[in-house]
Amino acid sequence: KYFERARRESALKKIIAVGSIREIPDLIRDIFGKLPGTLGLELDVLPVRDFRFFRRLFGNIAYEDAAPAILETRKIKSSWEIDQMDGIARLSAKTFDYMLAALEPGISEMEFAGRFEAYARKLGHEGMLHDRNYRMKSYPWHVLSGSNGGLVGHLDSPASGAGMSPAFPSGAGHKKITTGEPIMVDMGWVKNGYHLDETRMFAINGMPAAASCAAQAAIDILGAVSDALRPGVTAGEMFDLALATAGKLGYADTFLGPPGHRVSFIGHGIGLELIEPPIIARGKTDRLRAGMTLALEPKIVFENIFCAGIESVFLLTETGCRPISRIPVRIFQKHVRPFE
Repeated sequence: KYFERARRESALKKIIAVGSIREIPDLIRDIFGKLPGTLGLELDVLPVRDFRFFRRLFGNIAYEDAAPAILETRKIKSSWEIDQMDGIARLSAKTFDYMLAALEPGISEMEFAGRFEAYARKLGHEGMLHDRNYRMKSYPWHVLSGSNGGLVGHLDSPASGAGMSPAFPSGAGHKKITTGEPIMVDMGWVKNGYHLDETRMFAINGMPAAASCAAQAAIDILGAVSDALRPGVTAGEMFDLALATAGKLGYADTFLGPPGHRVSFIGHGIGLELIEPPIIARGKTDRLRAGMTLALEPKIVFENIFCAGIESVFLLTETGCRPISRIPVRIFQKHVRPFE
């Protein structure tokens, strides 16, 4: 909107001042001699009202959905983009270390989330995650403790959490965190427009054996999938491997959600948006390629009891994959003395 700032901040070499969006057709005619025969728009996210405006502005030309081409281009990350995500991973690891210091019994899920979000902001977290789903407001603080971890609902996710009210029914809520319960923290990071999406389990003075075993199973499933991840495999094959591993470990009925509420994906691409193609889901035939960055997130949910899971981001290399995430692959345990 402001020409001088555009010249100062944009990576583009040639920048033209535009007084009004209605000037664009004439500017195109001046530069190229005519209007294009086809206009590409991101029709999966463009409001109908805006589409109608562009159709009036450009008149009787063809309109195509440009979203598939844009998303296909984003799948393979450049070395510069990978450097951005590697840098964010270091900041995210610091944030998860801070979480352990900030965690204490008696505070609410949202207060805990507020503490580590404030710390992340000091490190450069930009706050607003970018998500293509217009029906979902993306937020960085997903804290599900105890029974809230087993609460399904609003999100297309194994577990939604309680949220603060029925108007925002997901993520951290009013519930007080207590000792001896599993606490799942799923945090999205964004800096310089690039994202990371990671999950670890926490506990104060331990957690029940059933939760500890489920958390370890999620780690084992992540390990099995990441060991098999390489260029040429399909997204569907990786999903099937995760499902089979969960079954061997005894979690066939609770993997990716309780019966009747399971999701059919275990990961997704990530980069300029929190969730990008490819989606690592049942039946997907996309062949994975070197340069893709994927967030893998196996979760095990016992409805209204607890959730256990893990999520890490990986880069596909020419021969396999390497982790971008730097957070230790373990349960974060804090020990506090009982009140006298």
